[in-house]
Amino acid sequence: MDKPTFVRPPPLRPGSRVAALSLSAGFVTEVPHRYAAGVRQAAESLGWDIVPAPNAFRGPEYLYAHPEARADDLRWALQNPEIDGLVSIIGGDDSIRLLPSLDPELIRAHPKVFLGYSDSTVTLTQFLKAGVMAYHGPAVLTDLAENGGIHPLTRHGLEQAFGTEPYDLSPAPEWTEAKQVWDEASQPHRREFQPGDGWTWLQGDAPAEGHLLGGCVEILDMLSGTPGELPPELWHGAVMALETSNDVPPPSQVGYWLRNWAAKGVLQGLSGLLLARPRDYSPQMVEQLYVWVRRVLKEAGREDLPVVANVDFGHASPQLTLPLGARVRLDPAAGRVTVWP
Repeated sequence: MDKPTFVRPPPLRPGSRVAALSLSAGFVTEVPHRYAAGVRQAAESLGWDIVPAPNAFRGPEYLYAHPEARADDLRWALQNPEIDGLVSIIGGDDSIRLLPSLDPELIRAHPKVFLGYSDSTVTLTQFLKAGVMAYHGPAVLTDLAENGGIHPLTRHGLEQAFGTEPYDLSPAPEWTEAKQVWDEASQPHRREFQPGDGWTWLQGDAPAEGHLLGGCVEILDMLSGTPGELPPELWHGAVMALETSNDVPPPSQVGYWLRNWAAKGVLQGLSGLLLARPRDYSPQMVEQLYVWVRRVLKEAGREDLPVVANVDFGHASPQLTLPLGARVRLDPAAGRVTVWP
């Protein structure tokens, strides 16, 4: 089977004009100061000029009632020659309602960077289905508006993903699940972080590589059986990257979702698996998650599959940016994950 290829859109650089999209929840109108902080910090740290899409500030009620307006913003950003890239303002739970209005031919005709995570997995997946790389990474109201400034690991991860040289992902030197207070008084004050605890290699000895696919596991499951899901053959030879959301799905539920992929034959054809640091999991839940992952992979005959867990992407803070569609290599013996952007 031929390896799939993905168009790499022009990377975001200092001076890039980036459209901010409310493709999911529309409550940005309730926290305008937080949005302003994300725009300001992205300009200061990355040199981006973030501008709102026409419907981005229509409010949560309007955008919930009019998913087609959200899709209109995506089309506007893709077709607008003055827009260099697209970034999600925040996640949510219903961007799957945009599927009937998303046009893969338009995405393919106007390949641009799309950046987001969580519910943005719906749109990221449509870019991949269109043969265009997509970027699983920060949103405006979260990491770009991080209290006290964009975290250095987050900034460096974006710069690496939009660079031209191969690079290794790095474990976060520190991390936090401390609550972010989204008010103007708290914005300048950095949250409390704790020392990084590194990655956990769950299984696998031999190096493996493949094209990177994935996203938020709850949203990927939501796409299952719909026209928006990735075809099983596109997963063949892939490295799957999975993150869990702040809904905190039980470890057993993650195991059930993995069994679904085994039933489809997806797990059997993978080259590797990246698991994000699970949001709001207790140490006991983390251990249960690892038990479930090993159990399901054994059931699928994939005790050989290299699996690295506790990687800082998705709902982790800080978070790395994963260029979906790029080639990635897992080397368990060396403890390395290398990306060719």
